Amino acid sequence: MATYDTNNIFAKILRGEIPCFKVYENDHVLAFLDIMPRAPGHTLVIPKAPARNLLDITEEDFVHVARATRLIARAAMPVFNADGIMIVQFSEPASGQEVYHLHMHVIPRFEGVALLPPATVKADMNVLGERAAKLAAALKGA
Repeated sequence: MATYDTNNIFAKILRGEIPCFKVYENDHVLAFLDIMPRAPGHTLVIPKAPARNLLDITEEDFVHVARATRLIARAAMPVFNADGIMIVQFSEPASGQEVYHLHMHVIPRFEGVALLPPATVKADMNVLGERAAKLAAALKGA
């Protein structure tokens, strides 16, 4: 397995070098909207600790990611009026991982609506801003 790359896009987001549509943050995790969402409200939850994927993150750091993922999922259901939630995590190229910083996908699902293919359509930034504000408001104080 390769080593962690400190210049991956999520590491740059954590350092503030690249902006994001933040919806939640604490001492251990950051959650933000995917700019190429597969469905409205598609959120990424990442650890602040450097971890390439599920195979090398510490158990303690993963517990924080898992808790935040559940928190985001529970808030996203009513915010986006979703019928369900899909949680996805990819580890290593054969699984489909493309960004080598652990991230959990929290994707609201809607009856009869297919997911967009991965990384195909960049969302309207104004729409993402509105969605991020709604989800962040639901998570305020969490």
